[in-house]
Amino acid sequence: MELIEEAVAQLARLNITANLDAIERLDRADARLRLHWSGGKALYRVAVKRGLRPATLGAVALRLKEFGPDTLLVTDHVSPPLAERLRELGIQFIDSAGNAFLIHPALLIWVKGERPPDRLHPSAPSRAFKASGLRVLFALLAVPGLVGQSYRAIAEQAGVAHGTVGWVMAELPRLGFLAEIGGQRRLLQPERLLRQWVEAYARTLRPKQLLRTFQAPTIHWWHELDFAHYGLVLGGEAAAARITGLIQPQTVTLYGTKAASLLFMTKQPMRSAPDGNVEILSRFWDFEPTPPELAPPLLIYADLLATGDARCLEAARAMEGRLLDRFAG
Repeated sequence: MELIEEAVAQLARLNITANLDAIERLDRADARLRLHWSGGKALYRVAVKRGLRPATLGAVALRLKEFGPDTLLVTDHVSPPLAERLRELGIQFIDSAGNAFLIHPALLIWVKGERPPDRLHPSAPSRAFKASGLRVLFALLAVPGLVGQSYRAIAEQAGVAHGTVGWVMAELPRLGFLAEIGGQRRLLQPERLLRQWVEAYARTLRPKQLLRTFQAPTIHWWHELDFAHYGLVLGGEAAAARITGLIQPQTVTLYGTKAASLLFMTKQPMRSAPDGNVEILSRFWDFEPTPPELAPPLLIYADLLATGDARCLEAARAMEGRLLDRFAG
């Protein structure tokens, strides 16, 4: 509630007053906020999110869509580029620095460029949500039943050292994500773990995996290409297009080794480009996805959300139900 109160205090400068109501947790929002101004009022469901970044915007936007149109994002600071993206996505927000986008039949507030207070320092994430820990969590979420196997088996599937699995598994009970039930280790709150992993992946792990980016003369070449010939698997928008049929890819994402990326580069009519429409990332898992020519569905879903693009959010929404069904019951 402290962050909400700090953000609400900034609205007083705009002659807007607020009443904050706690709500039942089953509502899934964090609070209800009643705003009053001269000649009008509005009731919002509040979603609190600290440390918003471009890489995590897609995952946050997907969650907010579930709450309906009268949802207000409250965060610690929204940079000017993020403010523009939120407005494009139709997401109303306020932050503790005084930035805001509020739109109502009787109200329009648009403030950007306010700097955060010097005292804002994001807390360090748990080690389990840093790069090597995220590789372990990915394997646990992507491979059914892996959580109950030996640490050695988990390490092999995740492509990490045995010791990394040890400290990740030691942290998960403290975070509320793991327990031993009937003599078997089981994941708890898998939906929450999945969503936290997706955000941390986009922020922490994905940038470390990027090997090369290219510009292809067209975006349709990938339909007929045998990626296995190069030791690559298809991810991101193109993989989602094959699975859902709901998206026309603007970027082709591939996963493989550095050697595979070099072979691919020498055989295809593409040029290196920092903002190209083809990206090759290092494959960081050691289990075989199904089908083998596509990246694991969880990774395809995470790549879609990492774009923050409205087209990709719709495709991610279509994939989400099938991902969560694996953990039902």
